[in-house]
Amino acid sequence: MQSGMIALMALLLSVSVLGTVAKGASPLRSGARPGDAIFVTGELGGSQAGKHLEFEPRLSEARWLTSHYDIHAMMDISDGLAGDLPHMLRASHVGAELLSDAIPISRAAKSAARKSSSARPALLAALSDGEDFELLFTVAAGRAVPLLDAWKKQFPELRLSCIGRVSAEPGLSIRDEHGVQPLAVHGYVHFQKS
Repeated sequence: MQSGMIALMALLLSVSVLGTVAKGASPLRSGARPGDAIFVTGELGGSQAGKHLEFEPRLSEARWLTSHYDIHAMMDISDGLAGDLPHMLRASHVGAELLSDAIPISRAAKSAARKSSSARPALLAALSDGEDFELLFTVAAGRAVPLLDAWKKQFPELRLSCIGRVSAEPGLSIRDEHGVQPLAVHGYVHFQKS
């Protein structure tokens, strides 16, 4: 090695986990039905403040849900709610209306929004931050209240929120104090075209 040259070493670590599920035992993205209630576990947003570095996969919660309820569609949120919910809606050929006041915003997202005027608003972070790794699922509206009651007994430390409903019309909208408008926010974008 010539003097003055610095040797740089790069380490790339990639982890993959594979598993199997009995046929028909796992809800797909494509099963959401008009009228379904839309749920998320935990709180959303805050990955830009480091929340994504400490997460717990919702494996036992997913197993419990699928063994006790007829979950129509399910996935995890890795690219933000506004990025992943449209995948489910397209696969199911449906739309959805979210309730802005029902979106569970993480403390990390709220704190970041309070600390800096240049930070994204907390609701925007909850909709578009990636790497939440919470469950997003739909269930028949008539099962929503019994599910919430049973959840509180089974998982008292983990929040479960009904954030909206599935509609027959395609598209994603959000209802707030100003009414209903199309949701123009997108989730985390991995690659942008230049």
